[in-house]
Amino acid sequence: MTAAQEIGGFVPDFLALAGTQPDRLFARFAGEPVSFNWLMQASGAIARRLRRRGVQRHDRVAVMQQNSRAALATLYALARAGIAWVPVNAQLRGEGLRYILEHCQPALVIADIDLLPLVAACGAVLPCECVASDDGGTECWLADNTAFDEPPPAPDDPFAVMYTSGTTGPPKGAIVSHRMIRLAGESACRVSAARDGDVFYMWEPLYHIGGAQLLVPPLLRQVTLAMVPRFSASRLWAEVREVGATHIHFLGGILQILLKQAPGLQDRAHGVRIAWGGGCPAHVWRPFEARFGMQIRECYGMTEASSITTWNDNGVVGAVGRPVPWFDVALLDGAGRPVRQGERGEIVVRSLVQGALFPGYFRNPEATAKVLRDGALHTGDVGSLDAEGNLIFHGRLSDSVRCRGENVSAWEVEHVVAGHPDVEDSAMIGVAADIGEQDIKLFVQPKPGQGIDIAGLSAWLSQRLAPYQNPRYIAVVAAFERTPSLRIMKHKLPRASEGCWDRQTQRNS
Repeated sequence: MTAAQEIGGFVPDFLALAGTQPDRLFARFAGEPVSFNWLMQASGAIARRLRRRGVQRHDRVAVMQQNSRAALATLYALARAGIAWVPVNAQLRGEGLRYILEHCQPALVIADIDLLPLVAACGAVLPCECVASDDGGTECWLADNTAFDEPPPAPDDPFAVMYTSGTTGPPKGAIVSHRMIRLAGESACRVSAARDGDVFYMWEPLYHIGGAQLLVPPLLRQVTLAMVPRFSASRLWAEVREVGATHIHFLGGILQILLKQAPGLQDRAHGVRIAWGGGCPAHVWRPFEARFGMQIRECYGMTEASSITTWNDNGVVGAVGRPVPWFDVALLDGAGRPVRQGERGEIVVRSLVQGALFPGYFRNPEATAKVLRDGALHTGDVGSLDAEGNLIFHGRLSDSVRCRGENVSAWEVEHVVAGHPDVEDSAMIGVAADIGEQDIKLFVQPKPGQGIDIAGLSAWLSQRLAPYQNPRYIAVVAAFERTPSLRIMKHKLPRASEGCWDRQTQRNS
């Protein structure tokens, strides 16, 4: 596909393949097959149920599901019915979960039965029902042979409202169109060098853009998704051998975790030829390739720009590559001027085709206006270009931390910490991690006359934050150094972990 070609949505491709190749495998989940015909029938049955519940085209449905065959069917049902999917991280709880459920204004909430208590406990006031998904009951849906034959949604209709962590405020719901998720799948095929007959080992959750983009590659190549319930470093190589995987996907510290496993015969006893994704440190690149005998293919992107913006297909270590055909990338200084080669600037993305950039954040015009300016996406990320035009990624301009493959908003964590009865104020920063991009360090200032039980605070936070949001390190300070406007001077907070309480060891380091 070139930038000049018309790019549509993915539902027509799915319907065509289900009609002409019904027995072809789309995926396997934990060994159970998902044929195109099964996915067609199951998604049609769910779409009919949604209509019977009064959910209409362009409504939103919040979905809190772990990966499963039923989750695949649910997402394709929403897509076919033109209903916007609101993916909800299954690890969320408390205030973070309440905010998303209330903000998205859903017509329905669908959750795995074991996650329903979290929905109930978060205190969200909803104008709709919350119903349980039931993987075990999916087969009985197929007894209803009534066709769901509504016309597919338009390419620029909303496919999803995907909430990304805020940096100075609550999470923002990026509106992702059908055209954008199709482009995400196209980009994934390019980054991974996918070809017919490949098998993608898939551990990432569908509610993450890294998982959602894989809804499309089986429509573009004769590839199969080999889905497992969760990532396990100890089981990974046995699982990839069992499913015949040719590809593994990485985010965050996945590669470092695998390198830390004890060497063994399993390191080369697999058929994987490519590890692709984002977040491979330069010092890990060649050692990983040498030990495991596969090629690393790196990329860079964000949800707001159809998931993938640049891709590295030339093996330049430490680079995230050059733009995909539908984007142009510029690096600008604080005054909006291009920086010179080798200098750092904000990564700014322009679309070369209609609809490749998102239209904005749901119910948040202020946040939209900050990032979409003069027809370009101002990412808030910092990069530089080498002499060959390869993009080098240097991190975020804004106040967030990349931990375990997830963006963690300082505002969100600090907002929850503020609810603790003994805390006067707090500040969250990112510090160097043993594995992955960063760990979270939290500074807390006690209320006057109060002490803080750090272990108790950590346990309290574990009930209110997702595991990847819960700070590893906690330090108590008497007071914060502040600017004249009374903002905490985070750049002066110590980055060292020595002397802090460490959640992993439950004691001071």
